[in-house]
Amino acid sequence: MADLADYLDLTVGQARQQFGELVRRSPVSSGRQVVFLPVETLLCLAASFQVNHRHFGGATAHRAPEPVPSLGRLFSRPPSSVLAKMANLDGSRAHGGKWDVLAGAVLRDDPAHFTDVYRVLLAAARAEGIGQDRLPDFLGLEYGGEFALLGQNELQTSVLERAFKAQIAQRVSEGVFSEKQTEQIILAAARVGQHVFALNVLNNCGQRCVFCGLNPSTFGAKRMLVAGHIKPWKDSAPSERLDLRNGLAACPSHDVAFDTGLLTVGPALQIHISGALADAVRDDPLTRRYYGRPPLLESLLLPKDALLPARKYLDWHKAKVFVA
Repeated sequence: MADLADYLDLTVGQARQQFGELVRRSPVSSGRQVVFLPVETLLCLAASFQVNHRHFGGATAHRAPEPVPSLGRLFSRPPSSVLAKMANLDGSRAHGGKWDVLAGAVLRDDPAHFTDVYRVLLAAARAEGIGQDRLPDFLGLEYGGEFALLGQNELQTSVLERAFKAQIAQRVSEGVFSEKQTEQIILAAARVGQHVFALNVLNNCGQRCVFCGLNPSTFGAKRMLVAGHIKPWKDSAPSERLDLRNGLAACPSHDVAFDTGLLTVGPALQIHISGALADAVRDDPLTRRYYGRPPLLESLLLPKDALLPARKYLDWHKAKVFVA
């Protein structure tokens, strides 16, 4: 049986041996699946940074996006099995493997360590003849860079601890993990949920600032685009925190202006500016350069196929945050 070191200290040689087993594995179409190897579990962890497993399950498992289908084919398992392992890793399944859960929490908390492990996996797979067609570099880290969680500005530790205090106490009472381990598991899962939410918001908004149209990816500065909540994470119900209709992408200047109530959005997606900001735009050339029209648009810029912001979140922002 695997222990924590088999995940955290995996070597290329160990991973190659496990990938060799995968290549020789026969598909299991029904009945009990074979035990997951550490390389499979770690790739499922990597997939959790791209896909929210809670959105797919049972009859909808086959609709899960990449990399879930590719991993299922590589592992000779159905997509539902991959999604179930992803659920184990964030502790959301009552009977998930202990080392799965702990390894997931440790690596989510240490992006540099996770990046190293991810590259070990890909190096071993390539050495065993598993190319991009079977195991794509779905995090874009194979040849450089370091993994970083997106959208973490709203999630100060104190905010998370308050939000999950009762859940942490309940899980500790079950006696499986220590209080420190339990807190790490729950908070790490919340941070990854926010990361996946941010990825989806950026894609939904076409990788552009919805207020001015700036596309930082055209000059290699993707991090300049911020994905945040309309109704802040701390004020949202659990279901609202991951709701794509509660998110907008913005450049730093317009993100801060929206978060502090200098900008808001009406029900027809028209952009409104506060009285104080309107005065500054009129009187100050530098302010006008950032918040005049242009560059500020009359209404939100969204792709034709985008999921539009929900009216309830826009109304909340106008009532609770906007400084008229």
